[in-house]
Amino acid sequence: MNKASLLPDVRGVLRYREPMSRHSSWRCGGLADRYFTPVDQADLIDFLRFVPDGEPLHWLGLGSNMLIRDGGLRGTVIATSPGLSRFYWTNPNCLYAECGATCSRLAREAAAMDRAGIEFLAGIPGTLGGALTMNAGALGSETWDFVAWVETIDRRGRTRRRERDEYTASYRHLEGPDGEWFIGGVMRLPQSANGRGAEHIKRVLAQRAATQPTGRATCGSVFKNPPGDFAGRLIEQCGLKGYRSEGCFISTVHANFIVNEGAATAAQLERLIAHVQTIVEAATGISLEPEVRIVGKTDERCDPGDVKS
Repeated sequence: MNKASLLPDVRGVLRYREPMSRHSSWRCGGLADRYFTPVDQADLIDFLRFVPDGEPLHWLGLGSNMLIRDGGLRGTVIATSPGLSRFYWTNPNCLYAECGATCSRLAREAAAMDRAGIEFLAGIPGTLGGALTMNAGALGSETWDFVAWVETIDRRGRTRRRERDEYTASYRHLEGPDGEWFIGGVMRLPQSANGRGAEHIKRVLAQRAATQPTGRATCGSVFKNPPGDFAGRLIEQCGLKGYRSEGCFISTVHANFIVNEGAATAAQLERLIAHVQTIVEAATGISLEPEVRIVGKTDERCDPGDVKS
């Protein structure tokens, strides 16, 4: 991508060979060829109109739920936060938010307006864009339970409004139109919180602090829960809780979390993920599917080896 042809046409920040370890909650990852932070939707549209056909695009919120390999990312990373983080009420029951708005901020905004339903988002360390993409959920609720409609953008900068029934949401999975990314959406929240929304959020956060390794370098839950069971329970049953390897370990607080102690590479984390899958499948016959998205190019100097996907 030609620097001179892009920089005069955007108001955001475009950086080259950006270390993705700076933008990952696991604090690892190689270099991105280009890293763009738009200041608003119009800036993003202008930028995309100059991106060559075939240029790989990677969308990033807060860098949770993602393992970026040590070889980095070819193409351009588009960072949605903080530039695309506006939100406002379209009516007393409908909250519009851009894709870079944090889940926790939206939960608090709903509570402040005495709307109920999305308190669970207070415990999810990501943005609305990521929550929509993976149908994030907790405590029996999921993001798409509350979606009225969404806005999308394609690689040429064309935006569309998509209705809820154009998507099929399931556990940590979403199917819908190809070649588009979320830039915003409306959540419908008609139920009153009866003045107890903030109290509910406090309980959500207290439960999270008591049952998850908060404040540590993790990606959130590493594996999806298999039908009728819990990944953390299976991992603990196999004696892996607290297991250490190459600068990372399985949390002693919750076995479905892997903690980077500070210097582990993405390859080392990926090897530990594969080790857990191998041990659990051998002991239980259950193949754990990663919830974390593993992206990027493997650095041949630290090959993760045979990793299931």
